Amino acid sequence: MLNFKTALIIGAGPGISASLTRSLTKAGVKVAMAARNIKKLSDLAQETGAKAFPVLDAADAFSVEQLFDEVDEAFGAPDIVVYNASARAHGPLAELNPADVHRALDITAFGGFLAVHHAARRMVPQGHGAILLTGASASIKGFPQSAAFAMGKFALRGLAQSAARELGPKGIHVAHFIIDGGVRKSGVSDANDGLLTPDAIAQTYLDVLKQPRDAWSQEVDLRPWAEKF
Repeated sequence: MLNFKTALIIGAGPGISASLTRSLTKAGVKVAMAARNIKKLSDLAQETGAKAFPVLDAADAFSVEQLFDEVDEAFGAPDIVVYNASARAHGPLAELNPADVHRALDITAFGGFLAVHHAARRMVPQGHGAILLTGASASIKGFPQSAAFAMGKFALRGLAQSAARELGPKGIHVAHFIIDGGVRKSGVSDANDGLLTPDAIAQTYLDVLKQPRDAWSQEVDLRPWAEKF
């Protein structure tokens, strides 16, 4: 059992979020799943008992504030907040649309700030909580034609470090997860285990949530055995 009651997953969908929803609900945690299109979450909600909440824009301050208020009313203030949302603007630097890059940064980085901001407002008075931020290979490596994604993920990593140093002494566990490798999609075979599985990633998130406060992880990097790093 986990020492948490309610979780909010922002950027919910198939893959990591779905596996994490299943794992958390099995552990007795009430889960709120937030996404722009909640219709895609209906089967998962029915399967797990989790509740879907719309958030039209994870980078819009009003939308995120409204989301947290709705979760407060339905479940109580979340004591686990997971930020999985991100956006990309892929292509050569000379050809990127600045508006697309701006949008990618907004969702990947500023949206993460909004999630941490509202989580901290609820957790600090209680002296308890966990904030989990999902990173990627791009959190530590800027690849060609992926500058916008790297900028956003580098920023999210910096946010995680600052938040952990500020909030950790107040009883709030902040952890950043570098997903360094491809994630296997449902129905895709992978006989050589060359891709990360969502269930295995979710298990690591739960393991971090179970850590005693005298041995908290601030950052965990996950990769399949065959991944170069």
